[in-house]
Amino acid sequence: MNAPQFRPLKFGVTRVELRSSGPDTQYLKAEQSLNAFPQRMTDRLQHWAQTTPEHSFMARRTLQADGTRGDWQHISYAHAWRTARSIAQALIERGLSAERPVVILSENSLEHALLALGCMLAGVPFVPTSPPYSLVSVDYDKLKHVLKTVTPGLVFASDARYAKAIAATVSAELEVVMAEGNIEGRAVTPFDSLCATPETPAVDAAMAATGPDTIVKFLFTSGSTKMPKAVINTQRLWCANQQQMAQSMPVLAEQALVLVDWLPWNHTFGGNHNFGMVVFHGGTLYIDDGKPTPALIHETLRNLREIAPTVYFNVPTGFEAIANAMKSDDQLRKTLLSRVQMFFYAGAALAQPIWDSLYESQEREVGERIVMGTGLGMTESGPFGIFVTNPFVQAGDLGVPAPGLELKLVQMQGKTEVRYRGPNITPGYWRNPQETADAFDEEGFFKTGDAVQWIDQAKMHLGLKFDGRIAEDFKLATGTFVSVGPLRSKIIAAGTPYIQDVVLTGINLKEVGAMVFPTAAVRALSGLGAEASLSEVLSSAPVLAQFQDIVNTLAKTATGSASRVARLCLLSEPPTIDKGEITDKGSINQRSVLNHRADTVTALHADTLDNIVKPQ
Repeated sequence: MNAPQFRPLKFGVTRVELRSSGPDTQYLKAEQSLNAFPQRMTDRLQHWAQTTPEHSFMARRTLQADGTRGDWQHISYAHAWRTARSIAQALIERGLSAERPVVILSENSLEHALLALGCMLAGVPFVPTSPPYSLVSVDYDKLKHVLKTVTPGLVFASDARYAKAIAATVSAELEVVMAEGNIEGRAVTPFDSLCATPETPAVDAAMAATGPDTIVKFLFTSGSTKMPKAVINTQRLWCANQQQMAQSMPVLAEQALVLVDWLPWNHTFGGNHNFGMVVFHGGTLYIDDGKPTPALIHETLRNLREIAPTVYFNVPTGFEAIANAMKSDDQLRKTLLSRVQMFFYAGAALAQPIWDSLYESQEREVGERIVMGTGLGMTESGPFGIFVTNPFVQAGDLGVPAPGLELKLVQMQGKTEVRYRGPNITPGYWRNPQETADAFDEEGFFKTGDAVQWIDQAKMHLGLKFDGRIAEDFKLATGTFVSVGPLRSKIIAAGTPYIQDVVLTGINLKEVGAMVFPTAAVRALSGLGAEASLSEVLSSAPVLAQFQDIVNTLAKTATGSASRVARLCLLSEPPTIDKGEITDKGSINQRSVLNHRADTVTALHADTLDNIVKPQ
């Protein structure tokens, strides 16, 4: 059988060096060295403003009176540079600093981008904050935590939707800047006034004073078991990481870069990886106001029917929606596949059936497959750390370290933890010396908590594959370890297309259980009408029969109690960001779900729920 034909893609790192230090520790790095990189991301912005001033830096559809999105509004590199300089002047005049940074309450927007660039020029850190902390939360606890941690000197909000959160959390003496709208009973500075500030030589002086150690932003972790931590992002971290990406993924510099992207800028995937990529390479970012949710995926599909990206990034739920749409959407296939050189997913496991569906549509439309790139990283690593080495990627594959990043593979609790050391690693957590000290080992390696295995121990240049989160793994009452990551991926794959995600239960109990977040596909499976509640759908005979088959299939390949799903239930309440059960990019926080649904866990193992299925 002939190997599948892939659209050509060069892989920058394909060989590694491995050394051992005793029986329990190994060190892995790329043979390729890290090339020189800029001192500041603003150097790249200035370069493009001078060499390609009229090239489109960013675009977003305008918001129309009826709430829909209209035509694209573009800003050029020259416009971004000029406006950022005016904003920088306004921030300098306010005496802002790392001790008094700018907190940003906004989704991705042109104003958000310009403010971030202005902060970078002025040497003032910015803090892009998860919008749900303001728009979904009812207690604002995480927003209050962010404000207390960073003590801002200015708060920016995109519009009046944030007014209630600001009134509840932001002190009256703190300046609030808004792109549009106002807050009743409170003075608000228009964003346009920052953009109109006449610049002085102070802007160039401020930029000259910044360097590799300058803090460019604080990115908060998701906060699974504790309150989120403020990860310090320096200019060195960001610039080094972009250079590592450029060497690992040469495709980024092979043609004019075009992204169509929804990933939120308060998260490292969207805000560092993709936003930074565009600035670094002088590309164009089309802000996608869609999301991989039933209510908003139509906007993403609309954008991808119109704008052809050169590389495309998403999370597994996004690729699942695109894979389903491409089966019947001719225009989507034609535009999306016309010039894309690489797909890339991160944030969670991508089930093999989704992968296969994407390949099928690609082969039908263009006669070849598009490489699905992936790897491993985290907020503390910039985020890019590990990337695959060839087109023949399987679910769970990670690859090899980027140039300049050394991995330490440490045997722990029967697994291998991967640790990072390199110029792209954070110096620590802002105003949290204890967490910072705990995060690094005695050799200065950052302890990720991620477990890995070799893809093929006899072929080390293929690199590593994911083996779950060590903190997620648990013991049954028998003392047997349950490896959560691999088992979770196996359940999702077996349950395609009916399982969105799954959380494993059984800590200190005799058996493994599974709590399933179902997809919308279960409603059609049930045969019930739209008026039926989700609880009724999940308790219907056809749905229970389908999941009975899934559990039976899984039981046939189980090798013991740690890999056997002894009971499974379907959850009618979706995961919530407010409780920390789901991150902005859509991945499940296992520990948080278990904490907040402890009663469901108890009922599942007591067999008192209505929709439990067990192997037969």
